[in-house]
Amino acid sequence: MKLVSMWFRIPFWQRVLAGFVLGALAGWGFGPSADTWFGPLGDLYVTLIKLIAAPLVFFAVIHAVASLHGQKSMVALGGRTFAWFAVTAMLAVGVGLLVGTVLQPGIGVGALSIASDYVPKTVPDPIRVLLDVVPSNAFYALTGIGTTSNAAGETVLAADKGSILPVIFIAALVGFAMVKLGERVALARKLAGEASELMIQVTRFVLEVTPIGTFGLIAALVGSYGFGKLLPLGSFVIALYLACVIQIVVVYGGLLLAHGLNPLKFFRGAASGMQVAFVSSSSFASLPAALRSVTHNLGVDRDYAAFAVPLGASIKMDGCGAIYPALAAVFISQYTGVPMTADQYLVVLIASVLGSFGTAGVPGTAVVMATVVLSAAGLPLEAIGYLYAIDRVLDMMRTMTNVTGQMLVPVLVARETGLLDREAYQAASSNLGIAAGEAAEPHPLREPG
Repeated sequence: MKLVSMWFRIPFWQRVLAGFVLGALAGWGFGPSADTWFGPLGDLYVTLIKLIAAPLVFFAVIHAVASLHGQKSMVALGGRTFAWFAVTAMLAVGVGLLVGTVLQPGIGVGALSIASDYVPKTVPDPIRVLLDVVPSNAFYALTGIGTTSNAAGETVLAADKGSILPVIFIAALVGFAMVKLGERVALARKLAGEASELMIQVTRFVLEVTPIGTFGLIAALVGSYGFGKLLPLGSFVIALYLACVIQIVVVYGGLLLAHGLNPLKFFRGAASGMQVAFVSSSSFASLPAALRSVTHNLGVDRDYAAFAVPLGASIKMDGCGAIYPALAAVFISQYTGVPMTADQYLVVLIASVLGSFGTAGVPGTAVVMATVVLSAAGLPLEAIGYLYAIDRVLDMMRTMTNVTGQMLVPVLVARETGLLDREAYQAASSNLGIAAGEAAEPHPLREPG
């Protein structure tokens, strides 16, 4: 018990960082066999956090919609949230284009070969994507069952192919029904709130596994990749990582300063969610950590965060949907020797911003978004296969940028609408774990009771 209490006293981010460093050393030492030895630890961790994501979102959104001040308040908050999603996405596209133009990662690369496992992505029909938000079977949506194509080209049901958007839709519908029925469903509203609290506690338990999961994921990654795959496209990797750093530090930091908020406090509070995003490479898997970071560490109203953070995990993709497609377009233009025109730059900007909303919930968002943008700009689609070989390494930084943006926007909107607890923000903790003696948290902006 003494060892356990000592473990919990170590700040969460330090435990995750230790798992990262030890995982990198294990991957380097074991080589390709690290995937066999340590990969299952990472797989188990990702499975655990995916396990809790759907019920966490379901009960949190029901409770949030039922607790907010009616439909008018939800629409107003939703409008502000969407507006900031679009603004930060446009800024991210600008960063991607700027870094690509300055660093010129596509020049002097030499002959590249398309990744052996690359399969061209089919650009989804926007109308179909929107229609898929409304599930035909609520139980399929809640259990993550979606559709895929089999060898014969037939559309079939498949596990772990679902989207979080149908879950949000169902929960919002139930929440609005509770608002409409008022006191007649007071018990159901109370039950939804208690279920939400229960899932928050389960989330705390599961997030304690993050250091072990980080160790397994990083060990498998380093062991599988080595340096051979990275060297030919090292300039593109550097350009993407630099663009993401600029987006996070300069753009997000500048927006926080413009709102009178200390960026260092934000990054301290968001650090745990950012770490989980980096090692898991999944916005959906990072959702529980991001939601807890925003509410527990940064002081955003829990009801609003329960609506905004899951929505952001579905459609707020500054790394995958904005920076990466823009940078890929510039890279391919430079590699093929076909300069982009001013019209093409504008097309990349518009396609990246609108496409990130239109491909919400589609698996492989980054590659799909790159396909959308390159197609719109008239650039060769097959060139995406060059980058696919290093996609896992790129995805870590892209996803961390996605999730940081998904945490940033609720903070900005909460600051504008009085839903931010400034004292909690100023005292931003980086710990997502179970603090000694931690009790159930009261609502940050309301009296308990």
